[in-house]
Amino acid sequence: MKHFKRVVVVLILFAEVAGTIMAKTQVSQRSGGKLPDGSTVEIYTLKNEKIEVQVMNYGGYVLSIKVPDRSGKVADIVLGFDDPVQYYEINHGKGNPFFGPIVGRYANRIAHAQFTLDGKVYQTPKNDGENTLHSGPDGFHSQLWTGHVIPDGVELKYLSKDGETGFPGNLSVTVRYTLNGRDLKIDYSATTDKPTVLNLTNHSYFNLSGQGNGTILADELKLNASRFTPVDASLIPTGELKSVVGTPFDFLKPHAVGERINANDEQLRLGHNGYDHNFVIDGGGKELKESAEVYDPATGRVLTVLTTEPGVQFYTANFLDGSIKGKGGVAYPRNGGLCLETQHFPDSPNHPSFPTTVLNPGSEFHSTTIFRFSAR
Repeated sequence: MKHFKRVVVVLILFAEVAGTIMAKTQVSQRSGGKLPDGSTVEIYTLKNEKIEVQVMNYGGYVLSIKVPDRSGKVADIVLGFDDPVQYYEINHGKGNPFFGPIVGRYANRIAHAQFTLDGKVYQTPKNDGENTLHSGPDGFHSQLWTGHVIPDGVELKYLSKDGETGFPGNLSVTVRYTLNGRDLKIDYSATTDKPTVLNLTNHSYFNLSGQGNGTILADELKLNASRFTPVDASLIPTGELKSVVGTPFDFLKPHAVGERINANDEQLRLGHNGYDHNFVIDGGGKELKESAEVYDPATGRVLTVLTTEPGVQFYTANFLDGSIKGKGGVAYPRNGGLCLETQHFPDSPNHPSFPTTVLNPGSEFHSTTIFRFSAR
């Protein structure tokens, strides 16, 4: 009997070890060809028994995320293109949707394309009317990063030189994508040799029914945010932190994205008849907190977002109009995806009351976001 028990214990331990081995993420690297400027693209595949993620060194784009639904059927749930050259071309054209890159130095908008730091005015590119959006056409999304394989993922590095896109300081940036079980974890780190401002995010568009498969209007969204930052006509925050209670911005309990998107609400109209607003995460900005959950009733897929950032930009792809053809040649319609961009607040350098985005020499910026995938 004792011998039998020992055998059972050994078998259980073997099963646990085998399960751990099976759960380990496999990381591979391959060439993605050359871009029109002669740069060589490298594509990294992170894969375990449930999830597969592809990332490339150009722009740090998340190219695909393949996850199962409630019945085990796997689909790619992020919008994008089949060919890396297409990302390059749209970065150098007009109407860039930012399908999944690392965005910086400053994600989101800067009013009038300028900010003041230590008494000096810095001018940034105007690519959104009079404002700067995602640091202009030469932001981090259009740069070639240096990548190498690390345990469970890939590490990307980039040196943004003093004065690049108008920002001060030589900024050394490291972004790590790692896949562990159901979690795609993004770790951002940076140091500078001059005072500067910094706001980094990933700009993936999610469609939990599968990219190119309709809209996200039926998805049920929960945001752990009691306040949001209202915007003016150019989508620049007014500086107010407004309660979501009694407004279409109240996602403290789950609501379908499309339930109130056409409501008679000035902020929705200013968002081009949809959501394109920063939400203030309750208790956010210090430790890892759950900020959002999206549930797709059709497939059962669930996306949970955790972050150390104080805000999350909820965007319902209001500028997509079917003119951009993505993977498989499928046209992406209005509301064909949603973004949950974990971040500091838009235009923070021009709003002293907002959480600061200033990074000084001798300090290290660090931020973590987790995209957690499941089904129910």
